[in-house]
Amino acid sequence: MLGVDPGLTRCGLGVVDSLPGRRVTLVAVDVIRTPPDAVLAERLLGINEAVEGWLDQLNPDVVAVERVFSQHNLRTVMGTAQAAGVAVLAAARRGIPVAVHTPSEVKAAVTGSGRSGKEQVAAMVTRILCLAEAPRPADAADALALAICHLWRDGTASASSLSPSVTSAQRRWVEAERVSREGRRRA
Repeated sequence: MLGVDPGLTRCGLGVVDSLPGRRVTLVAVDVIRTPPDAVLAERLLGINEAVEGWLDQLNPDVVAVERVFSQHNLRTVMGTAQAAGVAVLAAARRGIPVAVHTPSEVKAAVTGSGRSGKEQVAAMVTRILCLAEAPRPADAADALALAICHLWRDGTASASSLSPSVTSAQRRWVEAERVSREGRRRA
């Protein structure tokens, strides 16, 4: 599972594997950087080459990309959307399914609250993956959070079947997913 936190200057890439009991293990994480003074086409090409390299080397089953929301700075939004498009296209060329998650979905999946800050997300990613320290910069932690979010979104585990190392926020997320699925079945 590859998570992509898109950005022109910094594009986070994180790969995790799923283990029984909704546990997750780190495979790889990095942040692709492009120079802000470079031509747009060169920056996008750099991101494309890095993403394609990761796809070729790690062969993920799914690519999860953060959905771009409008921000106050139109230039930032455009660059972020273009970087996201590069990742989506690279996956599509290989027939790899792409999932898109909102920042609040990702935050809710890993912390239990869609309004959590970057520090809380990084702390929970560190705990979930049993890392010695938080991935840096924040784009790395965000990419891993995207991958974790997608793995947990299917809600196949029940809260009672989770490993003892799973946090209370993760248990609440699983329970909320179960309740939501039951509500959809009744409707």
